[in-house]
Amino acid sequence: MTEASTNPRKTPLYDLHVELGGKMVDFAGWMMPVNYTAGVAAEHKQCRSNAALFDVSHMGQVELHGNDIAAKLETLCPSSFGKLPVGKARYTFFTNPQGGIMDDLIVANAGDYFVAVVNASMREQDVAHLQSLDLDIHEIDRSLIAIQGPAAETIVASIAPAAADLKFMETGLFDLLGSECRIARLGYTGEDGYEISLPNDRAVEITRKFLEHPDLAPAGLGARDSLRLEAGLCLYGNDIDNDTSPVEANLVWAMQKARRENGGFPGEERILNELANGPSRRLVGIKPEGRAPARRGVEVADTDGNIIGAITSGGFGPTYGGPVSMGYVASEHSAEGTAVNLLIRGKSMPATIIKLPFVAQNYKR
Repeated sequence: MTEASTNPRKTPLYDLHVELGGKMVDFAGWMMPVNYTAGVAAEHKQCRSNAALFDVSHMGQVELHGNDIAAKLETLCPSSFGKLPVGKARYTFFTNPQGGIMDDLIVANAGDYFVAVVNASMREQDVAHLQSLDLDIHEIDRSLIAIQGPAAETIVASIAPAAADLKFMETGLFDLLGSECRIARLGYTGEDGYEISLPNDRAVEITRKFLEHPDLAPAGLGARDSLRLEAGLCLYGNDIDNDTSPVEANLVWAMQKARRENGGFPGEERILNELANGPSRRLVGIKPEGRAPARRGVEVADTDGNIIGAITSGGFGPTYGGPVSMGYVASEHSAEGTAVNLLIRGKSMPATIIKLPFVAQNYKR
């Protein structure tokens, strides 16, 4: 969680969270539910077995209008957008001149304009960064909810039947109870699901309607974090940051072939060099032995006691059934099955490097 803000903002769903028993905390300058009365583990399992609803209205939603949007975006991101079909979304990231990741985001081609969704903690930086382009940039004031889990399609289609036809990373405009809403089939849990952009004045009504479905329950930030960790998904500020390259973070899949070969983005010298010669460290999954979780900041040592890296995210995985961690280790120690030790409160605890994710992703492709 972030440090408390002086005057944290409230999403249009704030009162509904309180009514539903949400424990509200300051997160990235917004009052958000960390969990409800069922608790983090129950909310996590609800998402994996049926479906959970998350309020993600603190995220920044930005429209990009103008000429040559795709080409201009490529000056900030190492992904390709020129051939991104209308109605398709793409995961990408801004890189800095040193080859680090300024933030990760989702970009979608909406036809005659593009839409971007950026992280809450970085939204001011990201909007300003986009405004450096010769484009008309609009940060739109709308609510955003995520419905995630194997029952998500049935739940969303109960109000917007055509949304069932969307595949993973596809988006479009749909009618929800008389309001035009953008629905995208994606999310941050590793499960099938949707993110739905709603008018603020209809957000509570539409959310309540979804929650009438017996397979859906609300979930908070705690479950969102444990779900994404099991799914091996990076959290900006923990697993990726201004010092981390996409190659180190195993995010090369988000860089299309032409960008990997030709560059033309900030930090290309470092990134292309790491693509050719390998990075000095890599992001890996780490499975501690026993039941005690290893959390962010715990040092990782080889079996001789030499420090080779550190945990960036860690906790207990309710679906995995044990502690789960991810972090960076020196590349020569990153092979699956490598034995390592975790230095926790002065004690050396055995662990093993494993392949991410801990729990298989379940997207509808």
